[in-house]
Amino acid sequence: MAKLTKKQKTWTVDGEKLHGVDEAIAIVKANATAKFDESVEVALNLGVDPRHADQMVRGVVTLPKGTGKTVRVGVFAKGAKADEAREAGADVVGAEDLLEIVQGGKIEFDRCIATPDMMGLVGRLGKVLGPKGLMPNPKLGTVTMNVAEAVKAAKGGQVEYRVEKAGIIHSGIGKASFPAEDLRANFDALVDAVVKAKPAGAKGKYVRKVALSSSMGPGVKVDVAEVATA
Repeated sequence: MAKLTKKQKTWTVDGEKLHGVDEAIAIVKANATAKFDESVEVALNLGVDPRHADQMVRGVVTLPKGTGKTVRVGVFAKGAKADEAREAGADVVGAEDLLEIVQGGKIEFDRCIATPDMMGLVGRLGKVLGPKGLMPNPKLGTVTMNVAEAVKAAKGGQVEYRVEKAGIIHSGIGKASFPAEDLRANFDALVDAVVKAKPAGAKGKYVRKVALSSSMGPGVKVDVAEVATA
């Protein structure tokens, strides 16, 4: 049996017990004792096989209480659209000049937005942006002429979720310092979005397991029966 670390010995959680959502949030907050403000994350185990195109689950959701993180936004645009992006608060804006910076290995943004006319240019960065999950996508609202709205959404609490190979979605819903009710509101918004994104190819039970944790804390299992998964 693995030896428990000093921190693990302080955890007050039964790793096998199922908890209600509010109870799970309270436990996560109580065990987030690191010297920094830990992120709170949700893991959703779905009954899908993302290797099949008709079972991919991916989308964006705006967390009503924000993420607690500072999101850097990069925008590929020219002319008036570039000006709109800057006025909306984009951190990096450009076209060919930004292409060269990114090709040189310098990526100074966490979300990437592009106007449709820039996608021919941005497409050349597929091998750089794709593996990092930064490639603009019209289905996610990151290829758009309304760059100002897209920038404000990215800065204001919008997060992207995507199912991994094992059928699990990992997503942050805020910080441990958030009030419990704010974390619950963000949790409900994320779960609701994932449930609504249920693919036609999904068979059987869709949301199979749910767990909450903080960056350095233990995983807390949530009773799926208490989660709106219809």
